[in-house]
Amino acid sequence: MTVSDGIAWIGADLHSPVSAAARGMLGGISLTAARGMEADEFLIALGADLDELAARTPYRDLAVPVGQPGRPSPHINPVMYGMCGDWLYVLEDWGAATWSTGYRKVQSMWPYPGQEIVCVTMDRFSPPSKILHVPGDEIARRAEFGQDTGEESALDAALDASGAVFPSIADVGEAAVVAHYEQHGPRLPALVFAAVGAYCGLSIDQEAVRAGTLPGVLLPMP
Repeated sequence: MTVSDGIAWIGADLHSPVSAAARGMLGGISLTAARGMEADEFLIALGADLDELAARTPYRDLAVPVGQPGRPSPHINPVMYGMCGDWLYVLEDWGAATWSTGYRKVQSMWPYPGQEIVCVTMDRFSPPSKILHVPGDEIARRAEFGQDTGEESALDAALDASGAVFPSIADVGEAAVVAHYEQHGPRLPALVFAAVGAYCGLSIDQEAVRAGTLPGVLLPMP
């Protein structure tokens, strides 16, 4: 896939293993996209270091500190980021998205009016995977994969158009829902990312992410 393929590949590669020799990311990626604020401002709110941001070090060249003898390694999460149009995007493969796990308790992460955030978090340690959306009004909407936020928003319309909104038991009955998940469930992550990519107009180069050539920073684990 190339940069023109949007971001559906992130979901399609959800379970793809990355070899020990890989310098970037491939499987299990969470995405946070933000606009209406300075890119560095948002990264600093997530915990990025000012000097590290200024260096614009490629992700593959980040030096993650190790613990001293008798002390555990610091809880450091290397992430990569980039810009597409007016959106900053942050990619993480540790099992969740930093913003999704920290916005409730870290005041600096919360957006001001007019600032928009769309987050697709794998939530590997607290499933299921989720979509979070703050559309500019300081209110967070959320939906599990297979659902929309119930707001009848443009994001919800994109989820529906991509096939990422699955039928509910209340609407079609349990047997039909089970059958639908059996047939379409494996494609659901790709459908979700395709919808988010369509809504945001995001295209992210898969080969750059895999190679780790995008800029990176180290964030503290939330």
